[in-house]
Amino acid sequence: MGAENWRKGDLVKVTVSVCGRFHAFNLAQQLLKQGHLYQLITSYPKFEVVKYGIPREKVSSVVIKEILNRAWYKMPAFIRNRYDPSYALHELYDILASRALRDPDICVAFSGSAYNIFKKAKRRGAVTVVERGSAHILYQTKIMKDEYGKLGMHPELAHPGIIEKELKEYIEADYISIPSLFVKRTFIEQGIPENKLICNPYGVSLIEFKQIKKEDNKFRVIYAGAMSIQKGVHYLLQAFSELNLPDSELLLVGGVTDEIRPFFKKYEGHFKSIGHKSQKELYKYYSQSSVFVIMSVQDGFGMVLSQAMACGLPVICTKNTGGEDVLQDGVDGFVIPIKDVTMLKKHLLFLYENPEICRKMGQAAKEKISNGFTWDDYGDRMIGHYKRILAMQRGKAI
Repeated sequence: MGAENWRKGDLVKVTVSVCGRFHAFNLAQQLLKQGHLYQLITSYPKFEVVKYGIPREKVSSVVIKEILNRAWYKMPAFIRNRYDPSYALHELYDILASRALRDPDICVAFSGSAYNIFKKAKRRGAVTVVERGSAHILYQTKIMKDEYGKLGMHPELAHPGIIEKELKEYIEADYISIPSLFVKRTFIEQGIPENKLICNPYGVSLIEFKQIKKEDNKFRVIYAGAMSIQKGVHYLLQAFSELNLPDSELLLVGGVTDEIRPFFKKYEGHFKSIGHKSQKELYKYYSQSSVFVIMSVQDGFGMVLSQAMACGLPVICTKNTGGEDVLQDGVDGFVIPIKDVTMLKKHLLFLYENPEICRKMGQAAKEKISNGFTWDDYGDRMIGHYKRILAMQRGKAI
């Protein structure tokens, strides 16, 4: 398909490579719907991938990575604490994925596992796009190292080999796909040209995330996701505890990491933690809440905030979550600086004291997210980007 016979409606053969799942399966579903999915390479087994509606013939599985990863976590703790296998596992996946690569027009691969497959894709004339869901890895590393240092904790950071590899991938890729203006700023600050960046916020399923009637009048603050330092859960715990509002509740939904347990102990009695819940159940918890809060120190795009908005909740989020891409400050939520407990308390108290405004902001959030931020909207935007960059690479802009 040369530039001379390019038409806007032509199909684009897109290969997506992902070590795991992330939002790659949502992207693959959108490409499949419009006829552009050429191949999905993943560490998931085929029988698992087909549950997401992806035909077996489109899937290439590199399952050895998942097998080795699960085996590693069954090893004794004293062994696991002495060695981090993440770089080796990602490199193994990348090498095997490159061997499985067919002959696409565009090769999309997720950061940390993209360098080898890009080398092969470029030899075959494909346009390469690295998917990066978080901030530039140097920004991410620095801000999290500083945060752990401030708390006097041992930092949980990316493997040095993965950092080095990602930096090479940013250079090797023709384009870098990112989910938010926050992430875009971190890449530009690190010298990446703006015209190399594709910014496209992730979507939400309005079938999975729907609002149902709230069954009580309790002012309920909810957070869903990993209970970790990166997600800023310690700031939310502090703010809610200090407010000590009558007839209120802080509901935490998600797996608890060891690093956050000291904060759970410190604020014991000021929150309710119910552990991990499936995606299919989350709408019930969102709908029984009053406001969603995500205080991430670094989060490329918090998909949970879109989910909460779809269920009729206003959102309070930091500037480092992607929230500014999907909500209007003061209309359907509030965007505040990272680590700002004072501002969080101010907005929580405002919503607590003004339940009707809180409800109206939630409905505004639901309207906003339902019109322009579904997975179909995401897919339409991304496919438009793919067609544009392929045409540009082949010498004829559309």
